[in-house]
Amino acid sequence: MKSQRQAKILEIISTINVETQEQLLLELERAGVRSTQATISRDIKELRIVKELTSLGTYRYTTAAKEVPSTFSGRLNTIFRECVTRYDYAQNIVVIHTMPGLAGAAASAIDAMNLSVIVGTLAGDDTVMVVMRDTNAAAQFCGEVSNLMK
Repeated sequence: MKSQRQAKILEIISTINVETQEQLLLELERAGVRSTQATISRDIKELRIVKELTSLGTYRYTTAAKEVPSTFSGRLNTIFRECVTRYDYAQNIVVIHTMPGLAGAAASAIDAMNLSVIVGTLAGDDTVMVVMRDTNAAAQFCGEVSNLMK
């Protein structure tokens, strides 16, 4: 069931510009696949689906352009759990505070994610500044950081 649902998700986002999870859920229901928003959210994460900016200035779901090695997720979780002390965002800028000397490692992990919504990172000794494309991307990224730190 899960693999069929995830295959249908990939099919839908490759043929339709899907902007939200709610829209994706509706398209799945139209295709005869019943699910919940929470399940769709987990599927999006597992399938490494990201949002990209369209030429119309809207966002749509798409698959990540570059496959991330499976061991990377574990390393990224470890880096964040071990070194990040706090984080917050203001408009399109995310600031991540780390233990002294570990900001470079956190920034490298973020850069390796190759997310299209990240413009770039800048690391000091204990602080990383992440420039995002917009405020929504910054808020979503902070949500991801929160999940990584659990």
